[in-house]
Amino acid sequence: MNSKKPLRIGIVEDHSLFLELMSNALAQVSDIDIVATADNVTEAKKWFEPENLDVVILDIELPDGNGVGLGVTMRRRNEKLGIVLLSDRDMLELILGLPQDVRAGWSYLTKAATKSIEALAGAIRATAQGETIIDPTLINRAQARPGTGIGSLTNRQFEVLRSVARGDNNQTIANDLGIAVNSVGNHLIAIYDALGIPEGKNARVAAVLEFLQDTTRPSTFNRVNGD
Repeated sequence: MNSKKPLRIGIVEDHSLFLELMSNALAQVSDIDIVATADNVTEAKKWFEPENLDVVILDIELPDGNGVGLGVTMRRRNEKLGIVLLSDRDMLELILGLPQDVRAGWSYLTKAATKSIEALAGAIRATAQGETIIDPTLINRAQARPGTGIGSLTNRQFEVLRSVARGDNNQTIANDLGIAVNSVGNHLIAIYDALGIPEGKNARVAAVLEFLQDTTRPSTFNRVNGD
């Protein structure tokens, strides 16, 4: 019997139907417990207790503020709090603008990704562990900027790091690329070295942030749904 406590989740989303659908779907996941919901910043600040949450899911664009600022405030009350940002647009630059003291454990998903509860739940679990997960819809079309650290990576190293940014673990990356798990680890060591990132528990997060900074995505796809 698994005695591990469910992850305590708060959700801030201003579209009531979307909030209800997401809450009801996540409530069916055995290791997730929805303990608080709100539809604006004011309500969240009044009713949420960050110290008693493991992850918050925040809509970026709220009627009385934005999810990023709210997330920073909540993280400073609970340094272990994971934050999943939701948007229907590509605004990944917001992740790069986060203050240094709160940069770990932020993920970014498009609202389209919430149609897959399995994918959403997986992102929640990873974010709770301090990882940074970026929606595959955005990551899959990223291209390295020439002359940057990311641009200096080999094609294989780039693909490994792209997979890390999607939230894949080493075994999944190995399976997808048809290589040994040990090879994935060796590629990551080489990636960290190329990017000047010290090895440690936050190395994957730092590498993902570097990936976001040193890649571009086609501007014609600003709307993530391909509008």
